[in-house]
Amino acid sequence: MLWTLYDRASEARRDDGILNDPDSVRICDAIDYDFIGHFGEPVGAFAARAAEIDQLLKRWLERHPDGLIISLGEGLETQARRVDNGRMRWLTVDLPAAIELREHFLPSSTRFDHMAASVFEPGWIDGIESGPDVFIVVQGLFMYLEPETVRRLFIQIVERFPGAEIAFDIIPRWFSQLTLWGFMQTPRYRLPPMPWGIDSNEIAGRLRNWSSSIAAMNVLEYRIPRGWPKVTEDLFRMNPLTRCHLPCLVHLKVREQ
Repeated sequence: MLWTLYDRASEARRDDGILNDPDSVRICDAIDYDFIGHFGEPVGAFAARAAEIDQLLKRWLERHPDGLIISLGEGLETQARRVDNGRMRWLTVDLPAAIELREHFLPSSTRFDHMAASVFEPGWIDGIESGPDVFIVVQGLFMYLEPETVRRLFIQIVERFPGAEIAFDIIPRWFSQLTLWGFMQTPRYRLPPMPWGIDSNEIAGRLRNWSSSIAAMNVLEYRIPRGWPKVTEDLFRMNPLTRCHLPCLVHLKVREQ
């Protein structure tokens, strides 16, 4: 939660930043924590991911101005404030401890609601309306789950929300394995285990194998904005053999009943 917050806030502070996010800056400044000591210099990867999803949501809201956006495992993400059109509704679903912290910085309201629940427990989804005016964001969550858990949760969402759109991010297999080995990002921060990794050229077949209810699907790139990480990523993208081994976004539409 703090790692992604720090990356977004750092990018938002830059004059040449790719993300306008004053709320992340405000929250980051209010938390007494050695961000750079734990996480190192921010590279803007999480900011780039958030900015790409922002654009998906803004385009969707042009067609569904009164729609409901459901964000799973959101932590201290401030996406709702960045894309708000003054009419949409937003529901954050996260663990009770995360919701308690979120309420401190981003209080709920009539249009911005919070649900303290685990998405792995039955019943969290029952009270949420379904229909084509729903967009589900699963940002920075699936990779932390076991593959079978991802499959079950994905099927549950698809079956419960016919006609909805879904966006989530994936990490490649090699990066997942790196986290399972216990890679230290800095001397003070070990990357958390991310058991579910899948390469971008595999994801379409995997999801269609899980469900026949996918009407349309796109795999989208998001780019680190600058520095040596961008140079490394650009080299990966130039080679057809390595391009599929980069993180990316998946955007899909569920078939209507």
